[in-house]
Amino acid sequence: MAVGANQVPSVAVTEIYLDYNATTPILPEVAEAMEPFLKNEFGNPSSVHPPGRRVRKAVEEAREQVARLLNANPSEIFFTSGATESNNTALLGATLFAGRFSGHILTSQIEHPSVIGPCRFLESKGFRVDYLPVDRTCRIDPEQAAEMVTDETILVSVMLANNETGTVQPIAEMSRRIKEKRPEVLIHTDAVQAPGKIAVDVQELGVDLLSLSAHKFYGPKGIGALWVRSGVSLAPILYGGHQEKGLRSGTENVIGIVGMGKAAEIAVRDLDQVSQHLWNLRKRFLRILDELPMTRLSGHRQWTIPSTANLCLLGADGLAVQANLAQRGICVSVGSACSSGSLKPSPVLRAMGLSEMAAFCSVRFSWGRLTTESEIDQVVEAVKEITTILRAVTLPDEIGVCDENCPCFFEGAGLS
Repeated sequence: MAVGANQVPSVAVTEIYLDYNATTPILPEVAEAMEPFLKNEFGNPSSVHPPGRRVRKAVEEAREQVARLLNANPSEIFFTSGATESNNTALLGATLFAGRFSGHILTSQIEHPSVIGPCRFLESKGFRVDYLPVDRTCRIDPEQAAEMVTDETILVSVMLANNETGTVQPIAEMSRRIKEKRPEVLIHTDAVQAPGKIAVDVQELGVDLLSLSAHKFYGPKGIGALWVRSGVSLAPILYGGHQEKGLRSGTENVIGIVGMGKAAEIAVRDLDQVSQHLWNLRKRFLRILDELPMTRLSGHRQWTIPSTANLCLLGADGLAVQANLAQRGICVSVGSACSSGSLKPSPVLRAMGLSEMAAFCSVRFSWGRLTTESEIDQVVEAVKEITTILRAVTLPDEIGVCDENCPCFFEGAGLS
C-alpha cells in the first residue's frame, strides 16, 4: 500500500540502551525466579499456614542472597520499597524519628535527591547539616570529612558511587578516620550504583548503614534494602505493623523480594566477568576523547564504576544531543533520571566546578552487561556526528561561556 500524504513512513529502529544508571532490564533468571509468586505462591509471609510458610521461606532465602552480596549477616537486611525509602529510613530513623530534635549531620554536595531531601527537611526542623565539597574529579576528601565531624555529629551520609559521573568515593578511609575521632557517629552510604559493577563489602567499607535498590542491578523496580549493622538502632518511619522486625511496616513485596534476591545472587556469581566486560566497553567508548575535539570526561578515570562516562561536549547543548540520539534509537541521559524534569544545571557537575555552560553541554552514558562492543561503536560515531553538527549551528550567545574556574579551562580544553 502506498504511503499517503499525511502518513509518516514507518522506520525500523533498533534501540541501543545506554542509560543503565537509570534502570536495568530484569534478567531472565530473575523473572523465572519471580514467576511462581506471580501465579501460585500467593500466601502472606506472616501467615502460619503452609502457603504462608512457603512464602516466608522464599523471603528469608532472598535475605540471605542479599546479605552475601554485601558480606553481611542476613539478620541485618531489611527490605524496603527502594533506595529512596532506605535512604529516608537511615537519615530520619537515626535522627528525628529516634527522638532527636537537634544535632549535626554531614553529607556531600553530590548526593542523590533521596539523601539531599531528608537533609533539607532535617535542617528545617533545627538540625545543622554540612555539605562536603568535592574536587574536580567528583571525589570527597576523607580527611576533610573527619575534620568536619564535631561533638554534635550524629550521622554522616556519603554515597559510594555517584550516579551521574560514576566516581567512587573513598568510603573506607573516610569511615576509618571518622570512627577514630568519634566511634559513636553513624555512617551511611547510598550504594545503589555499585552492585554488579564493583565489590561491595560492608566490613571493608566500615559503614553502619547501606542502601540498595534492586532495579539498578537487573532486579525488579519497587524493591530495595537497607543494611543495618548489628547493634545499631533505628526508629521506624512507618508505623502499624510488625514486619521486618518492626522497622518497616507493611506486608512484604514477596515478588520483588524474591527477584532482588536472585539478582543479588547473579551479581555475586558474575561479578568478575561482568566487571571486565564493562571496563572493556569503557575503554572502547572513551576513545571519543581523542576523536572528538573539545570533549572532556567529568569524573575520575580510575576511581569509578566501569559502566559510566559523563562527557562535556563543549559547544553542544546536552539536551539537543540527547534528543538527536533518541531519534536514532540511542537512549542516554543528561543527568539523574530522578531530576530529569529540571532545566537547572546538574548540582553534581556544578559542585565539581563546571560552569553552567559546561553542565548544560554534558551527557551521561551508562552501559551494562547486555551492551555490545558494536553498540558502543555506533554510539561513538553518532555522538561525534551529532556534536559536530550542533556546534556548527549553535551561536555562542545561545549556549553561554565557561568561566575561568571551569575544569574545561583548567585542563586547556575550553572554548576561546
